Amino acid sequence: MAKKSVLTNRKRAPLDRESVLRAALAIADADGLEALSMRRLGRALGVEAMSLYNHVSNKDEILAGLVDFIVGDIEFPEGAGDWKDAMHRRAVSMRRTFVRHPWALGLLESRRAVGPSALRYFNSVLGVLRRAGFPPAAAMRAFSILDSYAYGFVIQEKNLPTGSDAEAREVTEDFLRELPVDELPHLTEIIVGVALKSGFDLAKEFEAGLDLILGALESLRRRK
Repeated sequence: MAKKSVLTNRKRAPLDRESVLRAALAIADADGLEALSMRRLGRALGVEAMSLYNHVSNKDEILAGLVDFIVGDIEFPEGAGDWKDAMHRRAVSMRRTFVRHPWALGLLESRRAVGPSALRYFNSVLGVLRRAGFPPAAAMRAFSILDSYAYGFVIQEKNLPTGSDAEAREVTEDFLRELPVDELPHLTEIIVGVALKSGFDLAKEFEAGLDLILGALESLRRRK
């Protein structure tokens, strides 16, 4: 059965750049970035692909626009009084954003050119760190460390079982049954004692690791 247009059951509004980008975002979320093409985007919007070029120059401009959308989706409490609270909330929001848009992390990392929203975002993050007392090099290091942690956690999380808690537990238990327990005692210990333990929560694990990093960065901030 053919998939319905993202505009099905809605009166078509006049096309503009933002509506084209939002339709592209919907396609990427539904089927992955590899499914996005000018032809597919035109079908989703109910127009010929060529008419899209009245609003975007090419697919590369669409990808750049998607990066700006994703970055703009990350909460950043610039006015927060405490830098650690601001960075904590930013990292938590970043993880949630990339979980919602699992294709976005690879796109963001592959782009050399970034749009105005991303540039303002980077400037704001560095501004919070500088006002907190981080020297320029330390601010850059703190920014890089926090983003590396968030990106790495999301990449690992993508490889873990998805679905309900029961489904994830079933997949993990099936994996455990195939594991040579005697040869891999430490891995078995972690799976049984942590991953399968009631109440294990990836969001809480992310925040626990994040707090450890923020504590270490506090010592970096004080090191003038």
